[in-house]
Amino acid sequence: MSFFEEWVELDLNPILSFSSSSKIIYSNSEAQFLLNRIKQKELFDLALTYAPKTFGALTSYIDLTIKNYIFYAITVSYENEDEIHMKLYKSAMVKKESKLNIKNINTTNIFTLVDLAISTSKIKNEINFIKNYDPSIPEFKLDASSFIKTLNSVFEVFKNKNNVTCSILLKIGEYIKIDNIKYSLISVEIVANEKSDFSSLNIRETNSFILTYDDSKVTIDLPLIL
Repeated sequence: MSFFEEWVELDLNPILSFSSSSKIIYSNSEAQFLLNRIKQKELFDLALTYAPKTFGALTSYIDLTIKNYIFYAITVSYENEDEIHMKLYKSAMVKKESKLNIKNINTTNIFTLVDLAISTSKIKNEINFIKNYDPSIPEFKLDASSFIKTLNSVFEVFKNKNNVTCSILLKIGEYIKIDNIKYSLISVEIVANEKSDFSSLNIRETNSFILTYDDSKVTIDLPLIL
């Protein structure tokens, strides 16, 4: 990898390249976090929206929120009809997630942790929990204490809901790069039967997972570290 390639890879702003059919040709590490939250077709459409009218590059200053990202500018460039390139500039208000803390973590059964949090919630609230677990997921390393605290906070948000579905699944074709090593993603999805207010969730930047929320769903993505 050349100096410039490594420089782009380490950039804290998402950088992506698309083919004319919206297929991703390149995405740096930061863009991988964004792709865990939004479909690549939506990002491709965003690039087309802010593309210059002729060959070259154009930077537009915007106020764009995507999940828990806030962007203040976008640069789109293309030199031919086959490829288009995009860089999104993150606001300083954005929660940094590019440095996940994977130190001091232990091998744990994630199903046991989720069941424990569900049991704790059911003691205090009358929620009908629906579980959808992928039994093929092995035990893997994670920060159990932080994960449990986060789950309890999420279930507290859902305490007045009638039905809550908890799914644990392997994200097919998605991964996260930490210290230049690619890890598959295990996703814990908690979905309620109506919209919720997640403003009370306060997740530390040093957590060993990625938490996102949207209307009635909370997603916790964890690197599959065996």
